[in-house]
Amino acid sequence: MLTVVLLLISNVFMTYAWYGHLKDKSTPLVVAILVSWGVAFFEYCFQVPANRLGHGQFTAPQLKMIQEVITLVVFAVFSATVLREPLRWNDMIGFALIAAAVFFVFVLRPQ
Repeated sequence: MLTVVLLLISNVFMTYAWYGHLKDKSTPLVVAILVSWGVAFFEYCFQVPANRLGHGQFTAPQLKMIQEVITLVVFAVFSATVLREPLRWNDMIGFALIAAAVFFVFVLRPQ
């Protein structure tokens, strides 16, 4: 559970670093890059421990899949609330296809 919580925190920072600057495009690009880079440092402060702690309990592909699903959930909330861009039907289908990948990685894994 700690791995998932750390990945969630990490993804909040990551989403802000990658997409937060879209809220105010009047900021010079170089400033947006430097701020995003600074925020990304904190993302790594949670991402690296999450992967270190989780590896062994989960395989590396499973850790990546968990991270991707968390990323989509965090991004969907961020997009709708901060950017005021709710997901459209085709976005949701795309996300559902990624969720289907979870089934293959976690449920249909070879023993």
